[in-house]
Amino acid sequence: MKILIDIGHPGQVHFFKNFIKEMEKRGNEIKITARDKDVAKYLMDYYNFNYEIVLKHRKSLFGKALGYMETTRKISKIGKKFGADLFLSCASVYAAKASKKCKKPHIVFDDTEHSKWEYKLYEPYTDVICTPSCFLKDLGPKQLRYNGYKELAYLHPNQFKPNHDILKEVGLSEKDNFSIVRFVSWGATHDKGQKRLNEENRMKIVEELERHGRVISSEEGKLPCLEGKIITPEKIHDLLYYAQIYVGDGGTMANEAAVLGTPSILTSSLAKYSGTPKDLESSYKLLYIVTDSNEILSKINDLFNEGVKEEWKKRREKMLKDKIDVTKWMVDFVENYVGV
Repeated sequence: MKILIDIGHPGQVHFFKNFIKEMEKRGNEIKITARDKDVAKYLMDYYNFNYEIVLKHRKSLFGKALGYMETTRKISKIGKKFGADLFLSCASVYAAKASKKCKKPHIVFDDTEHSKWEYKLYEPYTDVICTPSCFLKDLGPKQLRYNGYKELAYLHPNQFKPNHDILKEVGLSEKDNFSIVRFVSWGATHDKGQKRLNEENRMKIVEELERHGRVISSEEGKLPCLEGKIITPEKIHDLLYYAQIYVGDGGTMANEAAVLGTPSILTSSLAKYSGTPKDLESSYKLLYIVTDSNEILSKINDLFNEGVKEEWKKRREKMLKDKIDVTKWMVDFVENYVGV
């Protein structure tokens, strides 16, 4: 089988990486098209993926609209030359239209309820929309729910083993308290109109975390107090596993910390529209959705108490008993997909 995967965000590299390796091991061919985003390119190079850049990253809605037809045309051309049997993406409007032009099925993996305009553009050209079982919206007959989270495609124990040596590389030991923060740039279309913590409150959070130990950042937004503390992206999941706490408005990273058994505070107002963090909070108490700055500071102090990490490990085990290895599910579903 020949599969074209369109990648538009660094997190999608992680989402598809184990699927790609397993499918290639089984004799399938994979072609990747991608946006010109620095971190995504860095990760694809790190994992030795063969990819083609089809669009320079554009932040504005106007810029994205301008590149829509050009990028669709490029992916269609690549798909036809490659002889793709199937298109896969995480809600790519470009791959959806290209699949239609190539007269091939398109399967979407979507966990972002508030991406309304993307859904309206990709849905007419998409055959199956795979979502977590906790997804808050009913997307109709094309929707297929799986009993897991997107993050369990690459952070399920079958797919991820933490590298203890990473701690030594960054000057830490397993006994050290350290935290990870991520304050995103808020440049995505679905971020428009959302409230965020101001710079003063974000700096107060970092200062509070520094009272308990070292702070490591994986951030898009510039914050003066985090200069020199930013870690390279391929190390972040190992560090999230060993961290005492994660705090930030980066929703995916908040979910990642939670499924790794690290106490997670998500400060984004978008979380109320998102099924995954709400399920991690209500069903397993692995994550807290908190947007008030004073409450965030209080919660940080609570989570540095002795024994918290051990309690979170137990909560994680309960969650893992309930949820599936999402990569294994993806491989089985795609290989058996009747539309191919």
